Amino acid sequence: MGVPLFIGDEVSATGYRLAGMDVRVPAAEETRSLLHWGLANAPLILLTAEYAARIPAPELTRALISIRPPVLIVPDADGRVAVPDYGLRLKQALGVLE
Repeated sequence: MGVPLFIGDEVSATGYRLAGMDVRVPAAEETRSLLHWGLANAPLILLTAEYAARIPAPELTRALISIRPPVLIVPDADGRVAVPDYGLRLKQALGVLE
């Protein structure tokens, strides 16, 4: 497989590019197809919360629970969209909230 893929805003992409990742800043209508391309070709996908919001929930859930490649939602440089609190969601699902 190739190098890890970052999908997100230009400012965040700059840092990930310096780290050696393949970075993409797609238009809104291209985000889904780019994610599907990454699922087939990249060993790891990092997706900012803003760009993750462009993916329909069922598709995003399938991508997040897939084992290969791992897909992670990361914050963007501006923090415009909050990263989901998966720890809280897991506790809610298990019924173990404090």
